[in-house]
Amino acid sequence: MTESPTDSRTPPLGPTPATVIHPRRVPFEHGLLPIPRLIFSDPAQTLISLKQKLLELSSNNNRVDSAAISESLQISVEQARLVVETLVSVLPAESESDSVDVHDLVLFLYIQSYKRLLPRTHKDSAAVADVWPSTSAFDGYLSALTPLQLVRSNSKRFMPSQGDEEAHQLSYLQKHLANIVSLLAEPVEGESEESLVLTMDRFEHLGFLFQYGDKGLEGNSLSQSSPFFANSDPNMPAVPAPASQVHDWLLQNIASALERIAERTSSKENGPVSASDQDVAMTDASTASVKVSTSARGASFIEGISKSSYAKHASDIKGSSVKVLNCHESAIYILAPLRYATIYGCSDTTVVIGAVGKFINDMKLLNILFQKIWYYLPIIFKTIVCNAYMVFAMLDKAVRVEHCERVHVIVAAKRICIANCRECVFFLGVNQQPLIVGDNHKLQVAPYNTFYSQLEEHVNEVGVLPTVNRWDEPITLGMVDPHDSLSHPAGVSDVQAESASKVDPDQFTNFVIPNWLGESIGSTKYNPFTLPEAYMASQQRNENNLGEIRQLLREAPLEESRKRELSSALHVYFRDWLYASGNIRQLYYLQGD
Repeated sequence: MTESPTDSRTPPLGPTPATVIHPRRVPFEHGLLPIPRLIFSDPAQTLISLKQKLLELSSNNNRVDSAAISESLQISVEQARLVVETLVSVLPAESESDSVDVHDLVLFLYIQSYKRLLPRTHKDSAAVADVWPSTSAFDGYLSALTPLQLVRSNSKRFMPSQGDEEAHQLSYLQKHLANIVSLLAEPVEGESEESLVLTMDRFEHLGFLFQYGDKGLEGNSLSQSSPFFANSDPNMPAVPAPASQVHDWLLQNIASALERIAERTSSKENGPVSASDQDVAMTDASTASVKVSTSARGASFIEGISKSSYAKHASDIKGSSVKVLNCHESAIYILAPLRYATIYGCSDTTVVIGAVGKFINDMKLLNILFQKIWYYLPIIFKTIVCNAYMVFAMLDKAVRVEHCERVHVIVAAKRICIANCRECVFFLGVNQQPLIVGDNHKLQVAPYNTFYSQLEEHVNEVGVLPTVNRWDEPITLGMVDPHDSLSHPAGVSDVQAESASKVDPDQFTNFVIPNWLGESIGSTKYNPFTLPEAYMASQQRNENNLGEIRQLLREAPLEESRKRELSSALHVYFRDWLYASGNIRQLYYLQGD
């Protein structure tokens, strides 16, 4: 790329000392889809021509819907709709739910070639040979081990930290930066085709992949953090920036960020770990140690919980994203509204997550509008308000559950992605179809089954609609090929993956969150997600049967000695059930508190 003569100013290109650039992890962690037609051997050349085709099919504001994406990529309408939903869920700011900007789309398609590899050599070849259930589509070697194998082997010390993952994402962006910038750049009128520039609007699309500053709040304007468009007059069109200067400025910032990560990693390896260290994996943590760390960029990490019960409320969560990592034989309660949640590498654990969706600040204004002036509005304005309300209500964020075994997940969310899991049960209140990818075995889905006092408040805050629950409509994509996943960019194949079965209504039970968590929990009968008729009927039968048994026991003409024998037998059966189901742990926690 050559420098354009459109701007004689040469802004300082070095990074600001007080701030640092970071990759937006969300697109890499929640935005990758193992669809073969989204993986390009030469993404730069392919996407340049694809972008032109999409722009021809787009509206005046450069937006395309699932029909245009289906036609351009030669994928099914269902897959195209999944692309739109996934992209909308990982955008840094609000967007329409039925269409996406072409430039965001091409960046989203470009990073589909990303695959997280271990930054360190994996030395446990014997463990890798014991593949379960197969290698991950994106995570390489580590997913070859079951969560328990990972805990018991020496492989855990090779697990990448959060800093390692960030460095790998930055290195990927560094390597592909020239192609990424060229996808957004446009030629200067009257100049050679090599004279490329980025307008402020095109530059803002880089905010899909980068965030600037340690706070890293979603929605911050990337252009205002750059030397090219900072302090631009909002009433005057900003002068486009030469693409070569944008490229060089980003490269310098990435190099500075990588140096900072390397220095931090070196200091950790050569010195004691402080309590404020945000990137140390808290593995094998004892029940007395701190179990949660908070990233400077708003993510909380709950890691290494073992044979314990652990709870966090909204006031305890700093930021809007939570990762539950490598927890075993535990009960994790995160009763808070979130934007993103990840559950990875857990086994024999119950995870309850309050509500996951998009924080909708404008919803408060709309509610006021409804309450204050609704009856005074003309029909045309009522229509506009309703449309705006629905647009905001459909904005979504994501839950991802990966590489877990025998885990029960209870969550209210806009959408959920399940990858490479075994014998897990998902109790869902979801507005979009659950996405199941990779190599999964014996998964089950069921309707949402719990309640706590702030659930409805949290559900409303993140825009989840309790009236829409698509828990029983999973979408299953192609299975991962275990022989190809380490070499292929996404490790995908056309083999049909195993889907999830529905929990038998007679086996369905409500989950009661224990009162000892520190708040009034409330009855599960206030669950805002309506149970399907078959599950409601089964619950009613169980309640009636329980009532009849209680009545029979009260009226049984038994001597006191026989009553004691009966009571003792019931306690034995109940104790056996507690041990078999793992619920005995809850009693131990209660006793400890």
